[in-house]
Amino acid sequence: MQESIDRAKGLIESLPYMQEFRHRTVVIKYGGHAMVDENLKKQFALDVILMKHIGINPVIVHGGGPQINRLLDRLEIKPCYVQGMRVTDGETMSVVEMVLVGKVNKEIVGSINHCGGRAVGLSGRDGDLICAEKMRVSKKNDEVLKDAPSELIDLGRVGRVTRVNPEILQALEQNDFIPVIAPVGVGEDGQAFNINADVVAGAVAAELKAEKLVLLTDVAGVQDGKGTLLKSLEKETLETLIENDTVGGGMIPKVRCCVDALSRGVGKTHIIDGRVEHAILLEIFTKDGIGTEIV
Repeated sequence: MQESIDRAKGLIESLPYMQEFRHRTVVIKYGGHAMVDENLKKQFALDVILMKHIGINPVIVHGGGPQINRLLDRLEIKPCYVQGMRVTDGETMSVVEMVLVGKVNKEIVGSINHCGGRAVGLSGRDGDLICAEKMRVSKKNDEVLKDAPSELIDLGRVGRVTRVNPEILQALEQNDFIPVIAPVGVGEDGQAFNINADVVAGAVAAELKAEKLVLLTDVAGVQDGKGTLLKSLEKETLETLIENDTVGGGMIPKVRCCVDALSRGVGKTHIIDGRVEHAILLEIFTKDGIGTEIV
């Protein structure tokens, strides 16, 4: 009996958050271990279905790097990275689009629908949802003169978001569908661009003026130098944490994505551990949450 009472108390604790976020949009970047563990995949599907049923509008943007690498390996195409970004020539772009749009996206949509939800899969090319242009990065040649011009690095069809056209997402929301977006953009030439999923999620959240942007990762959240979870951070402090190496590696683009989304109108951003069952619900509907919120 006490166990049942505790469950009821948990529901009551969640009630204020359900009321607060009803009719609000939550953009979720879905990636990491949560996308490959069968149990976690099912729990994720149930989480977003529950959110939809209580009046929250979840929008999912997914990654798929490991799945892309597996197919590249089978095709004997060696992946190449520059500054953490996948160099994407025409052949690699075909694989990226095949995996993200044709396989991973449909698996996520199928999982949600199988569990009783109503999901629709999209890529950034559908309805010109994610417009993009070629990303240009430079490398300073320090071995010559200090004032020498930077060397441009050609990443192929790696893109940056220039515009998000939300009409298709708004139409799906009005008809109670859950959008699931593959991070493939479209350029002015009509060709596809490979775009970082965190960046796409942030851009979509900003365009929709989402209440929350939630990034699922394979770590507990942002941690200090001793490995202690930092539960809440203000965006103004993050550059300092990067400069003193408290935040480093793959966490840097994630926190910068959060800062950019906040500066463009998103209410709060969260970096949470997707390896925890029902991580999204625990972060949104409980007082303490489980990850790091950046406000």
